[in-house]
Amino acid sequence: MRTFLFQALVSLVFGFVFGVIGLFVGAWFGGNFATEVVFNGVRGYEATSQIGLILFALVGLVMGWKFMEKRKKKTH
Repeated sequence: MRTFLFQALVSLVFGFVFGVIGLFVGAWFGGNFATEVVFNGVRGYEATSQIGLILFALVGLVMGWKFMEKRKKKTH
């Protein structure tokens, strides 16, 4: 049970860090290239930053979980 909680915590940290990175990448992309994108009631860099946050956070969660799975297999 303890390893599962640690694995979940590491995955959340990965998701948070990747989400923040995605926020900035999305804002940069939307401000420079996708000014007409509309998402969640906003447009341009505000919309693409939200999309970047969501996508990067999901990728970060999965990567954190996979990272901990590989690490767990090495120790056993």
